Amino acid sequence: MVKTAYIIAGPTAVGKTAVAISLAKHLGTCIVSADSRQCYREMNIGTAKPDATELAAVKHYFIDAFSVTNSLAAADYETLALGYLQEIFSTNNAAVVCGGTGLYIKALCEGLDEMPPVQDNIVQEVQEEYETRGLQWLQHTVQEEDPDFYKEGEIKNPARLLRALIFKRSTGESIINYRTGEKKQRDFNIIKIGLELPREVLYERINQRVDKMMADGLLDEVRNLYPLRHLKNLQTVGYSELFDHIEGLYTLEEAIEKIKQNTRHYAKRQKTWFKKDKEINWYNADDVQLMDKITAHLR
Repeated sequence: MVKTAYIIAGPTAVGKTAVAISLAKHLGTCIVSADSRQCYREMNIGTAKPDATELAAVKHYFIDAFSVTNSLAAADYETLALGYLQEIFSTNNAAVVCGGTGLYIKALCEGLDEMPPVQDNIVQEVQEEYETRGLQWLQHTVQEEDPDFYKEGEIKNPARLLRALIFKRSTGESIINYRTGEKKQRDFNIIKIGLELPREVLYERINQRVDKMMADGLLDEVRNLYPLRHLKNLQTVGYSELFDHIEGLYTLEEAIEKIKQNTRHYAKRQKTWFKKDKEINWYNADDVQLMDKITAHLR
């Protein structure tokens, strides 16, 4: 019988976890996380990781799989996730993949272009200079050193700009030259389900979730991770702002407001990414008949 991976995608705080668990229960299967931070054991509150009850309800792969000191790339996720799916498919014809990291979902569904490695010292140098000089410096430097990428790339996305600059300085070539656009063929079907909410509803949900994270002890979690703040994995929303607070750059109230603002910006970027994928079937996450509609679509 044909194997099928059901992808649950969408912006942060839209409600992906609950839908994925309901769908996995309906299909009698497991969930593979597609979140680039929930895989780290030390990052719990700030990553909105599924709680103990949710993890007990359905088996999850890739949650708490690594220490924050491990650095994973999308290519690593592709290999790991394909292995998880193979394990699930050995006893089940269906699997659920859930997460908001668009590049991880793309890697799993389509594969990634083969690229030469970058140099660790250049990664550190570029990251440090960006943290000191900011986005405007990064944009200007990429425009000067890799005009080909600057013409075609996402010049408002720091992660893409950093990757392009690091690649250029490491290899002497533009990362654009390594993009083939060819999709790898998978030996299983893929059905993509996107969840969305009206912007004002999603933004209010984000604000409420940040408040709950703070009430649940996010500041203490960040304090415990402060000695490791230089790690790339911790340069993420919810952690960076509180590191700055600990260093006296912001009051706690200012840091919390920045977390909310940056999370809203992140959700907007996620939605833009996923909306480009014409294979995604979109649903309102608050639809009371949501699961009925999803399972009807699967038949």
